[in-house]
Amino acid sequence: MRRESEPRDTAGGGSGGTDIESDPVDARLGARLSELRAEHGWSLGEVAERSGVSRSTLSRAERAETSPTAALLNRLCAVYGRTMSQLLSEVESAPAQPVRAADQPVWHDAASGFRRRSVSPPLAGLRAEVVEGSLEPYADIAYDRPPVPGLEQHIWVLDGVLDLTVHSVTHRLATGDSLRFRLWGPTHFHCPGPEPVRYALVVVLP
Repeated sequence: MRRESEPRDTAGGGSGGTDIESDPVDARLGARLSELRAEHGWSLGEVAERSGVSRSTLSRAERAETSPTAALLNRLCAVYGRTMSQLLSEVESAPAQPVRAADQPVWHDAASGFRRRSVSPPLAGLRAEVVEGSLEPYADIAYDRPPVPGLEQHIWVLDGVLDLTVHSVTHRLATGDSLRFRLWGPTHFHCPGPEPVRYALVVVLP
């Protein structure tokens, strides 16, 4: 969405993002997060307790006063029982078929140096999503829990080198390498540099 210079991604009691001019995607995303909380009948305090994200950060994200990080969204997806692809597709306009490369929505987490392109056209009822991820040199991003336990993921490195930690084991994947796994616990993505890494990720709901 925007470029900034924060070195790492955090999702705990800190700001969860950066104070910048509100982005239309952030506004729609904040409104959707507020709707999800209301649908569950939860207060900000209850969501904070379930997610480990502070009330103030949740409130600012819902009001689009801060741009949420990928780690923060991952925690909220775990609380609301959906993948990040599902959440982001709910705030994107329904695309035409097919979706041209220039029209594929791109989400940028400037705090961690992570960029995510939604390759699959959003369509309710389907179980798989294809996304393209990229990390800047030496950037990393950590998820402390899966958005949906047992989520199946297939990763294929398109360019560069990626260190991916799954089930406490770190795999170094170079261009053309792939890995398939079910996600039950934390994961960590790291670009060891000196070049950025770009990869395709297939996410399949259990």
